[in-house]
Amino acid sequence: MEKQTNFIRDIIDDDLKNNKNDGRVHTRFPPEPNGYLHIGHAKSICLNFGLAEDYKGLCNLRFDDTNPTKEETEYVNSIIEDTRWLGWDWGGRLFYASDYFDKFYDYAKGLIKKGKAYVCDLTPEQTRGYRGTLTKPGKNSPYRERPVDENLDLFERMKAGEFEDGTRVLRAKIDMSSPNFNMRDPVIYRILKSAHHNTGDKWCIYPMYDFAHCLEDSIEGITHSICTLEFENHRPLYDWFLDTLDIFHSQQIEFARLNLGFTVLSKRKLLRLVQGGYVSGWNDPRMPTISGLRRRGYTPSSIRKFCERIGVAKFNSIIDISILEGSIREELNLTAPRVMAVLNPLKVVIINYPEDKVEEMDAVNNPEDPTAGKRNVPFSRVLYIERDDFMEDPPKKFFRLAPGREARLRYAYFITCKDVIKNEQGEIIELHCTYDPQTRGGDAPDGRRVKATLHWVSDRHAIEAEVRLYEHLFLKENPEKIEDGENFTVNLNPDSLKILKNCKTEPCLKDAKAGKAYQFERLGYFCAEILDSRPGNPVFNRIVTLKDTWAKIQNKERAKNN
Repeated sequence: MEKQTNFIRDIIDDDLKNNKNDGRVHTRFPPEPNGYLHIGHAKSICLNFGLAEDYKGLCNLRFDDTNPTKEETEYVNSIIEDTRWLGWDWGGRLFYASDYFDKFYDYAKGLIKKGKAYVCDLTPEQTRGYRGTLTKPGKNSPYRERPVDENLDLFERMKAGEFEDGTRVLRAKIDMSSPNFNMRDPVIYRILKSAHHNTGDKWCIYPMYDFAHCLEDSIEGITHSICTLEFENHRPLYDWFLDTLDIFHSQQIEFARLNLGFTVLSKRKLLRLVQGGYVSGWNDPRMPTISGLRRRGYTPSSIRKFCERIGVAKFNSIIDISILEGSIREELNLTAPRVMAVLNPLKVVIINYPEDKVEEMDAVNNPEDPTAGKRNVPFSRVLYIERDDFMEDPPKKFFRLAPGREARLRYAYFITCKDVIKNEQGEIIELHCTYDPQTRGGDAPDGRRVKATLHWVSDRHAIEAEVRLYEHLFLKENPEKIEDGENFTVNLNPDSLKILKNCKTEPCLKDAKAGKAYQFERLGYFCAEILDSRPGNPVFNRIVTLKDTWAKIQNKERAKNN
């Protein structure tokens, strides 16, 4: 399939045409290890690694680990696992910002020696007051003109741990009257007496992200530093550091981050969901994290297809979540075996079928795959159908089973409901039906037709399973749109997870392999839970419905808001 062009590819094509960077293309994916990767990161991963692959270049995996108070080895390991699971390989080029801490320190001293950085004693509150506003320029710090030697001495003493957190910072000396706030003498080093996941207690001063990021790109020889749009206003600072230090100058290019409907993609907010117990963890199948999507049943190829389909743009917009769901639905339609499962069982006794008789019915594994073959499904006197497939007093357009009405059992026979059995509370607990032995395979030799085909499972052969029905985690397409005084959790969907016990499935699912996906006929696509499913005791997650049922809901939501 021919790759879609976009403005980033146009820039690279022009660079190659002009032999910029000696014809090299070298990108990087630089996550901060302060949370798990989500579907928005998948877009960046596929973009950076995909460009390197298409242009026969290189892509590094690099951790921007400059804040030890929020970073953990758990996050590092999950990022490595998720990136590899998506199908990308960095060829041994795994780096950390912390690998370069010594170089960063030397670069910072270089700025001091050039008169381009100074140690500032203002408190954080004072610094904010000196910064100015959108309409008012900032004021120079009273420490801005410290002599170079004094700044070098103080910076070295900061490194030695002589001062407490928050008492001193190193700032770049740029322009306190700049209309760009990022250029108003930004902090480039702060004191943090906190152990680092990679360097331990070696350092008690840490570089700020804006200072470290451009230096990492330069050190690694990155040609195209691809960032999301929130870094557009930081690009002048990125360029200033590299120009002032006179080192290799990578090119920063910004693209629109992924905003997905019915989802939040802020790591800070996702962490709040985890810590607040709104979800079971970062890998909860309702989470938009890559580990959550993997557990839900999404495949690497479906996520990569989604990222390719939505493309790359310069302007932010909300992507319809049906595009993501459509990507996995299209793939599983071609690859997932068809099976029958009954989630809300209603017992059916076929009163004219021999009690001890068992037949094997031929069932198609996947009509979209001619090589998938067939399987045998056992049929007996006592069956289960979906409770929703029967109504005692049906409305006009209900065509499934009802008293005196005939319906087809998938791959089996026509049955007719003769009697309805209820308990003392008046609840329907059993149906008595008859079958027509002339309709084996689901067709009548006399040509008569029925309007409904029902799935079913034989009672004596059924495997009991737990099934987890997942819906979107939020009720609104834009859950971050809230009223004053509210927070985004008010838009959580209370029905985002329903757990069904004692579901009935075909016997072939008894030992379903963890992660294996199936189409439960008429119900949707499901996979065996990768953490909780066990041989003989299967647990299934619903990945996605058979049809885009949420499209109608989204249209109603938009109509209500417009």
